[in-house]
Amino acid sequence: MQILELIKYGSQKLKNNNIATFMLDSEILLAKILNKKREEILSNLDKKVTLKTIRDFNKLIIRRSLNEPVAYILKEKEFWSKNFFVDRNTLIPRPETELIVEKIVNIFKNKNIRILDMGTGTGCILLSVLSELKNSKGIGIDISQKAIKIAVKNSIRHKLNNRAKFYNKSLNEFCDYKFDIIVSNPPYIRKVDIKNLHDDIKKFEPKLALDGGNDGLDVIKKVIYKSKSILKFKGMLAIEIGNEQYKIVSKLLKKNNFIIKFLVKDYKENIRCILSTLES
Repeated sequence: MQILELIKYGSQKLKNNNIATFMLDSEILLAKILNKKREEILSNLDKKVTLKTIRDFNKLIIRRSLNEPVAYILKEKEFWSKNFFVDRNTLIPRPETELIVEKIVNIFKNKNIRILDMGTGTGCILLSVLSELKNSKGIGIDISQKAIKIAVKNSIRHKLNNRAKFYNKSLNEFCDYKFDIIVSNPPYIRKVDIKNLHDDIKKFEPKLALDGGNDGLDVIKKVIYKSKSILKFKGMLAIEIGNEQYKIVSKLLKKNNFIIKFLVKDYKENIRCILSTLES
């Protein structure tokens, strides 16, 4: 069998199981099995594959056909032009979160700052920011010990473990330091809405990182309240929010003495991040 035939076989199986990105996923998974870049296999479509390759590829196709995300199958996801380790103990980094990194980097360019990443997961936000702000340091915290292990692994992979430290702590345990900026991508999905999420998400990604309580604001409220005691005066809070949460979250921020400075919209023009400064 040739590479082209195997890609077609995999993509048809995925298509039959209603996987929207059937062709792309088939190509990516075969590239993983062959330990080559996708572009490389696409330029050698007539090359023969071994029986072992066919068997190994079929195993991955079966996993994907059951809606397991490609990132979990590969155990990595690209974010900010870097490959991050991921597993089912961490959320998969999303492209819209890169827009938040970009905004933070532009605001604090050439500055020496201290960053706290609340609910760090893979550590992708903190590590991506630190990769651009060469004189800055940061801490990532998460209540999931398994997520912290992944974040530490990523800090070593990207040679940032000297400037990024990760701790298995909750917001309430962290009170002995003042930061220039706190960034958080907290759980913000309403508990009742989780059942409506795509199978890729609700069956595989950690509920702990998705469930924002009855109104979707449980953790957001805690982040805002806790930030008041560990941000420097005029320090910045950058918090990612869900669709249609802007009005209520902006009211919460104003009530807690934050002044909104910047808004970050996603690719569909929805406000997905609010950056505000603590004024008292």
